[in-house]
Amino acid sequence: MRVRTLSVLAVAVVALALPTVVRAQTADGATVFRGNCVTCHDGAAASRAPAPEQLRARSPESIIAALTGGAMRYQGLSLSGAERRAVAEYLTGKTVGAESTVDPSIGRCADPLPLRNVASAPAWNGWSADLANTHFVPAKTAGMTAADLPTLTLKWALGLPEATSAWAQPTVVGGRLFVGTQNGTVYSLDATRGCVAWIYTARGGVRGSINVGPRPGTPGAFNAYFSDQKGYAYAVDASSGAEVWRVQVDPHPLIRLTGSPTLYQDRLYVPTSSYEEVGKSTTYNCCTFRGAVVALDVRDGKAVWRAYPIPEEPVLMGTRPDGGESWGPSGGAIWSAPTIDAKRRLIYVGVGNTYSGKASQPGTDAIVAFDLKTGAMTWSQQLAPGDVYGCRNGEPNCGTQQGPDYDFGASPAIANIPGGKQVIVVGQKSGVGFGLDPDNGGKVLWQYRAGQGGSLGGIEWGVATDGEHAYFPVADQNRPSPGGLHAVSLATGERAWFAAPVDALLCGAKGRLCNAAQSAAITVIPGAVLSGAFDGGLRAYSTKDGSVLWQLDTNREYLTVNGVRTRGGSLNGPAPVVVGGMMYVNSGDYRARPGNVLLAFGVE
Repeated sequence: MRVRTLSVLAVAVVALALPTVVRAQTADGATVFRGNCVTCHDGAAASRAPAPEQLRARSPESIIAALTGGAMRYQGLSLSGAERRAVAEYLTGKTVGAESTVDPSIGRCADPLPLRNVASAPAWNGWSADLANTHFVPAKTAGMTAADLPTLTLKWALGLPEATSAWAQPTVVGGRLFVGTQNGTVYSLDATRGCVAWIYTARGGVRGSINVGPRPGTPGAFNAYFSDQKGYAYAVDASSGAEVWRVQVDPHPLIRLTGSPTLYQDRLYVPTSSYEEVGKSTTYNCCTFRGAVVALDVRDGKAVWRAYPIPEEPVLMGTRPDGGESWGPSGGAIWSAPTIDAKRRLIYVGVGNTYSGKASQPGTDAIVAFDLKTGAMTWSQQLAPGDVYGCRNGEPNCGTQQGPDYDFGASPAIANIPGGKQVIVVGQKSGVGFGLDPDNGGKVLWQYRAGQGGSLGGIEWGVATDGEHAYFPVADQNRPSPGGLHAVSLATGERAWFAAPVDALLCGAKGRLCNAAQSAAITVIPGAVLSGAFDGGLRAYSTKDGSVLWQLDTNREYLTVNGVRTRGGSLNGPAPVVVGGMMYVNSGDYRARPGNVLLAFGVE
């Protein structure tokens, strides 16, 4: 079948010119970088930190924010204010204060539509269009099928300010679109027109999806719930953006909240993760963080229960030659959205590797089931034992060799199979997909090898099911042949088809900044699996045989509704959101091709 490609007019955006603010330079930025930053920001293929050339796309203010209160706040503790300013100007090539400030009045709705038909209109609320996290959208909700994809046209684009990644998957409820950004700006837009209804500024970057639900005690009112990269959870008025409550979920100094919270009935279930695995300094006393699910009361944000995949609290296990402390056990981060099993009154989470301590932590590299009411662990199915990754080899709390880094970054999905049974479908960074039995403690029913796996490899951010197949996209970013998409039988795990990595990359020659890795979560609509890749392409694969039906190249600049200068890049993390005859696509990721745009397409 001939592949259809959607081309979009590239339009450059002229930034606002503001006066330059000149500050005295009392430190050398290159020296600061070499002495404090280059160990992680070295541009190596296996590095999870952005390379110096990628950081040039950032503003110096955003670098300073990261070093003072953001992702690099721990590393920034050892730097003076002058050193932070110097390294920010060195990396970006810009003077602090010289960046344009986006006018928040640009793109505002003259007549913002109220939230309407929240309970009845087609919606995508949270990480998936359903609580089972299948990432399948039926035709009635999607407003389109595979046959409609060639008719899609760009309706509007939103520029994400001070960002190099478009990492937050949008939510569409009641005619409004809700989305967070890397610099902490949260938007509510008219989902069809793209104009801005309100803006809220969180304390840290907002990576997870937003959930919208009724406000207890106030009939007709709704809250938008979300979390940020500083460990805070929020409830704001979904109509106006006014803050209702804000709570710190975990006070750990390296806390981050990457996984989308899950809203169910009167509780918000927040998964926790951290920078401790890769974002610590050489003098850091590793490691004390344990991943958790925290159940918050939606009325006031107070914790109802807190459940850990690693039950034991970290203890001091010894000291290093430099006098530093070694702690454990730690790890078990929960990187993705929890999955609700209303039938069994359970909540499932995919858990990451151990950071430090004994390798025998059965709740790590596992799918864990907690009781919805109490948080008690009901069962744990470990699928990669002995994976200690993140501590320093040879220290008292670490072995002599790092583990394979076989986290679960993708949410479990609950699917129905013939005979009235159900199966939990999961994908692991080992490159293996599994079908687990929810009625037998997560016993493995089948397993299927989709990729080679490893750090930045295997199945990273999301799988999907449609009642017949389980679909597994492959990252394998650092392998010779990244990418690929697999479809297997839900009942048996046997291969139905395999779509090989695309040969003709959209962004030029192969390499670290342009490859076919399919790390992003995927979405299924009737007849098509939608999967984004590091080359900036979104492709629709036939659910029958895996042939490519349609593709979109996002590598370009766009005119945005809010006046932010923007361009597309790699697709990584969030899945395409399809609802009400519209498709919303995030484009840009600092690990490969930076970008900062949310694109909205509509069926003609």
